[in-house]
Amino acid sequence: MNGFETFLRTLFSLFLTRRHTHRHFRRQAILESLNRLGSGDRQAPLRYESRTMRQVATDDVPAAIARLHSYADGLTGTEAEARRERFGPNEVEHEKPLPAWRHLWHCYGNPFNLLLTVLAFISVLTQDLKAAVVIGTMVVLSTLLRFVQEGRSNRAAERLKAMVSNTATVIRRRAPDAAAVAIGARYFGVHLHPAPPAASVELPISQLVPGDHVILSAGDMIPADCRVLTARDLFVSQGAMTGESLPVEKFAEIDRPFTSVFETPNLVFMGTNVVSGSATVLVVATGARTCFGALSARVSATDRTQTAFEAGVNGVSWLLIRFALVMAPVVLFINGLTKGDWVEASLFALSVAVGLTPEMLPMIVTSTLARGAVTLSRRKVIVKRLDAIQNFGAMDVLCTDKTGTITQDRIALARHTDAFGTPSDTVLRYAWLNSFYQTGLRNLLDRAVLEHVAQGHATPSHATPSHATPGDVMSGDVTSGDGPSGDGPSGDVMLDDVTSVHAAPDARDWRKVDEIPFDFVRRRMSVIVAEGSNPPVLICKGAVAEMLAACAWIADDENAAPRRLDDDMLERLHAVTRDLNRQGLRVVAVAIREMPAAQAVYSVKDEAGLTLVGYIAFLDPPKETTAPALRALAAHGVEVKVLTGDSELVTAQVCAQVGFGHARFLTGPQIDSMSDSVLAHAVGKHRIFARLTPQHKERIVRALRDGGHVVGFMGDGINDAAALRAADIGISVDTGVDIAKEAADIILLEKSLMVLEEGVLEGRRTFCNMLKYIRMTASSNFGNVFSVLAGSAFLPFLPMLPLQLLVQNLLYDLSQTAIPFDSVDRALVARPLKWNPRDIGRFMIFFGPVSSVFDIATFVLMWHVFGANSLDRQSLFQSGWFVEGLLTQTLIVHMIRTPKRPFIDSRAAWPLMLMTVLIAAAGIALPVSPLAGSFGLQPLPPAYYPWLAGMVLGYAVLTTAMKILYIRRFGW
Repeated sequence: MNGFETFLRTLFSLFLTRRHTHRHFRRQAILESLNRLGSGDRQAPLRYESRTMRQVATDDVPAAIARLHSYADGLTGTEAEARRERFGPNEVEHEKPLPAWRHLWHCYGNPFNLLLTVLAFISVLTQDLKAAVVIGTMVVLSTLLRFVQEGRSNRAAERLKAMVSNTATVIRRRAPDAAAVAIGARYFGVHLHPAPPAASVELPISQLVPGDHVILSAGDMIPADCRVLTARDLFVSQGAMTGESLPVEKFAEIDRPFTSVFETPNLVFMGTNVVSGSATVLVVATGARTCFGALSARVSATDRTQTAFEAGVNGVSWLLIRFALVMAPVVLFINGLTKGDWVEASLFALSVAVGLTPEMLPMIVTSTLARGAVTLSRRKVIVKRLDAIQNFGAMDVLCTDKTGTITQDRIALARHTDAFGTPSDTVLRYAWLNSFYQTGLRNLLDRAVLEHVAQGHATPSHATPSHATPGDVMSGDVTSGDGPSGDGPSGDVMLDDVTSVHAAPDARDWRKVDEIPFDFVRRRMSVIVAEGSNPPVLICKGAVAEMLAACAWIADDENAAPRRLDDDMLERLHAVTRDLNRQGLRVVAVAIREMPAAQAVYSVKDEAGLTLVGYIAFLDPPKETTAPALRALAAHGVEVKVLTGDSELVTAQVCAQVGFGHARFLTGPQIDSMSDSVLAHAVGKHRIFARLTPQHKERIVRALRDGGHVVGFMGDGINDAAALRAADIGISVDTGVDIAKEAADIILLEKSLMVLEEGVLEGRRTFCNMLKYIRMTASSNFGNVFSVLAGSAFLPFLPMLPLQLLVQNLLYDLSQTAIPFDSVDRALVARPLKWNPRDIGRFMIFFGPVSSVFDIATFVLMWHVFGANSLDRQSLFQSGWFVEGLLTQTLIVHMIRTPKRPFIDSRAAWPLMLMTVLIAAAGIALPVSPLAGSFGLQPLPPAYYPWLAGMVLGYAVLTTAMKILYIRRFGW
């Protein structure tokens, strides 16, 4: 592709850039730059060095706060505002909205207005002031039309984005009461320093400034480059920065030297996220000064991959511009050589070029998308970037999680059994301790365990520290105990011993020692707790397969000592869990291990030699609306695939209840053994994918896209961010974690497939309306090419004056501003809609010449019937073509907006009908109005109007016939 063509193909991007509206049409920079580095580069640590970050890392907490000119209790609102003025918003790519005057100037500066300005200037020079005033009015009208439409679209997009923007919890120091200070000093000679307590407030991430104190918890996205001030079991996923697959623990102080800031345990970076724990951090760098900002600056804007939407609009624009570039010189030379007036021929050629240039295309498309986004918001669907609507309508595969989407999202603990399926309160006690003390993102399973106990289904209250709250980290001395034994499990944990601990009359001394957070490779998590002088106990819960792999022993109520886990016992355990899965229960295994009292640091390596104590099984029944929603999506051409980390048996059982039938399933371990080509074939044949990691989900989404599908992915968890980015359209919910909402293109205000189905249909309606204008513009302009060539070649005068062409173009554009409000036939939204440049080109070639047939017929009519065949009668000729051309151009939208018979089987919405009538009336009235002379028009004879009616009717009939042929051959 040469440089000139590249420039032309970026027409729409340039429009967005000049209007400062790229932010409405692209994903957020957060995570996007990292994805663009490529899969190979992401495995290597990024190079980023910041002197300030290094200095802050080596400072103690008070010194770090002082270096940022902050305070122990944060900044005041006034101080933060002053810093925001200095440092700017906390945005990696900050695109300020245009000031009104600059926006107005850009709305004026298009070829249409510039050419009208030239004509107005010529009118002034020729002392035709009346014409100059009329032309000036046209310029003002055209400019204001763009200004108002674009302004409304931009404001609507900003409001929608603000509804789902991520926030941070910031500690704000309250300013002293100035009045109290003054009174104390004046009347009592006392210098008061009242210090109201600081308060936490929720602020948009963009408002953070260096020196702010931010509270983090599990699931939060790190909003800036920060220094950790306090931390409780804080684990951060920073694999995108360092290539590490496991979360990294962070502390307030460093205890070892470091070579890279990424190795520093007391620094966290924008774009990473909290896996578990909580912390208070000090903001050190924001926006472009962060590591993320430095990375984003390295990836130039020209490297940004075009979306399907931009590529489609650019393709149509490039097609029409090529016509203009070819036609303008041809028209210039034909008219210059045949008429001899090169000045007028130049103006006419420029007018033709302006008429063929799709200068209104970006504005109409943006307005249509903005209105569609506002309509979607009323259906509980918030669009974060406007061009996502196109992908929403084109989506033919939807990948979704099971929990909360297929099921009710109200998980209940149904059973707590020992390893052999016998009910056991001991298992429930261990599960409760694990769920109570873990500080990761508290999922539905943890909540179900805590609620089950709170409702009095069991008596783990013996083990409940009444003074504690979930997430508390209690300290205390741990007494020493015996080391591991060679014959029994590590630490010689006996079930009876543990039971006696929980049966103690006073268990308020339970304390949390440490935590090993969950990750999607191990698929388990552990807490280490101790009670009184007893040795600490590691309590681990997680997916059955991964838990059994870490177990060496099994607790048995019939025997005091645990039994070794051998192959026969393993098969017996699998039979128990399979039976629970077939009942639709989600099974989580619970295991323990007594740890040495002297051990201070715990890691994943300690999750070995565990003793399996049993299972907790959960019931999550399907929603009543799921089956109808799946049928509706299938009827509209969207295939739903379930991607879950849950067991394949329980997933298949639940999916069978909602209409999947006996669908085949594929598991994560099976996917691991597949090459990309094999997986690409397998994803098309399977609808259920179970026991998946985040990497599996991303691979599946990419395989479906490589197979030609437009893929939507719906997720709301930390593990869904990669797949959300990989999909054509990422869908999350407003209750999802920060990292998922940031990665998504569309946010649902209700986690429901029914809401999603309504959103898909509305997205298709919006796309249909956008396609109407594109098809109409392409075919109409293509037809005008032949009409202008024919008139220029055979007439002794111009077929239409430059000013008349521009007036016609303006009226035509006005008539199309109602397209975003048009209705759409149900049949048109029944199937996915995709950009198809070949279809648009074919449509243009098929329908464009139809208007030329009637244009040329009008030429013949005016020449032979009404005698407009000489220079002194050219005004009559031009008036006749002006009216006929405007009416057929305005009518085309009604002919191609539907495959049905227009006005009979399908009628446009009233705004479009009204605008069509008004523009048609204006076109007919203009030649007989007082303004006719200013535009070089004259009244048409009464006999012309029956001919005009016949022309318009004939145009409608021929277009309908061509439409029938087109549908039979190519479809609609």
